[in-house]
Amino acid sequence: MGINILEYRPAGYAYLLENLGLTGMPHWHTSFVSSAGTHKSKVYDGAIEEIYPIRYWPGEKYGAHLEFALKYDGVNLGLLARIFEHVPREALVEYIKSKPTGKYARRIWFFYELLTGNRLPVDDIASGNYVEALDAGQYFTVQNGQRSQRHRIVNNLLGPASFCPIIRRTERLSRLDSADLRKKCEDIVNAYPPELLRRALSYLYNKETKSSFEIEHIKPNASRTAKFIAALELAGKEAFCEKTHLIELQSQIVDPRFKDSDYRVRQNYVGQAVAYQKEIIHFICPKPEDLPSLMSGLIESHKRMKAGKVSPVIHAAAIAYGFVFLHPFEDGNGRIHRFLIHNILSLQGMVPRGLMFPVSAVMLRNQADYNASLEAFSRPLLQLIDYRLDEMGQMTVENDTACWYQYMDMTSQAEAFYEFVTKTIEEELVEELGFLASYDKTRKAIQDIIDMPDRLIDLFIQLCVQNNGRLSEGKRSAHFDFLTDEELAAMEQAVKDGYGQEQRRKSN
Repeated sequence: MGINILEYRPAGYAYLLENLGLTGMPHWHTSFVSSAGTHKSKVYDGAIEEIYPIRYWPGEKYGAHLEFALKYDGVNLGLLARIFEHVPREALVEYIKSKPTGKYARRIWFFYELLTGNRLPVDDIASGNYVEALDAGQYFTVQNGQRSQRHRIVNNLLGPASFCPIIRRTERLSRLDSADLRKKCEDIVNAYPPELLRRALSYLYNKETKSSFEIEHIKPNASRTAKFIAALELAGKEAFCEKTHLIELQSQIVDPRFKDSDYRVRQNYVGQAVAYQKEIIHFICPKPEDLPSLMSGLIESHKRMKAGKVSPVIHAAAIAYGFVFLHPFEDGNGRIHRFLIHNILSLQGMVPRGLMFPVSAVMLRNQADYNASLEAFSRPLLQLIDYRLDEMGQMTVENDTACWYQYMDMTSQAEAFYEFVTKTIEEELVEELGFLASYDKTRKAIQDIIDMPDRLIDLFIQLCVQNNGRLSEGKRSAHFDFLTDEELAAMEQAVKDGYGQEQRRKSN
């Protein structure tokens, strides 16, 4: 960062962390107050450093800097939880009692008791208007949140204290969320006959399964493929974000030797061996003892967002990414993470009945963006975890890390996921349905030329599409030596007429 500490004083979260000697996940907005100069801001790798003139200086009290943080830096539940562990209770009580009806004082009071589970010696507010815990204009929130009479606060958070993601309404997310993706999808679907859509569904199930495994560099056998497809077929019919269903799903999609009967009981991590007994660690999962509470919170968050009518894409992003970051099983977490996307989008009405989105195919084609969406959380998290590896590669995490998984800011993940869904609808789905429509047109044209078995027609189309519309001499000799030159020329022309440049590119 480019701030001159002699000229600028940290304020808000930066002041609190510095004065309490704490570290935390990087926040998207950092505040400083200048002894001279005007209001200005700088952007570094997507994070904002904002410099305020001297009149903004809140003083030296913790309560005033907490108010400054909520007002200018925004809500970061992970940082608040860590700060509340170290701020003297009497300082908070003094601040809250000094502003008994102030909205920021009430929010700080509410967040303190929610995040710590401790009750401050402050009397309930007897009357007055209710204030939202999160400003719905700045954050994605649930509708009709539960009212806390004690604080006169409407709890519109996306989850409970045990797992509560935060997703900000950035300009990018607001733009993406305003697009009627459901209508776009319906318009695409309505352009094709029902019988083609029925065939497309089977094809898309296979494509999604193959892509989801391929992201993890896994080549499943026929049995595991069939089981994953069977699960996808149920994704639009029943909710899977329940402990028993998740365990059953994990058992179906992994090698039977690695299926779990409960959440994992070992510390695991994602790493890459670079030499004997030397690994590069990419991601460290929560401690196994923290998992029951975290997973219970994730499931409750899912129910809360469903009841609270949260945007389906935001809902799916928070739960699916939350699941993979919690990594509750020894194996299969990534596939379940992508499966939950289908489950939630289908049940929330985002996907028209009788269709599914090949989201994993888009993630595979844009794997750098997908990896970046995962690393936006995993990379800074590594700096906060003290761990050791023994000679067998078994990891032990030595500090308390639960709050960083409890209170994730998933804004960057939601932005990336919205882009994946948009590309799935506007590009992948259009290409796949267009490809199948061209296939039908070409098959009919070939049948009009020669009446041969469907198996051979399909093989002919496949071989020609792979060879820029022509059948090679070798393939003709091996499979189609019965064709006359006139029949072959007509059939090749039928393939060329049926497939444009884009379809050929997609098949290769």
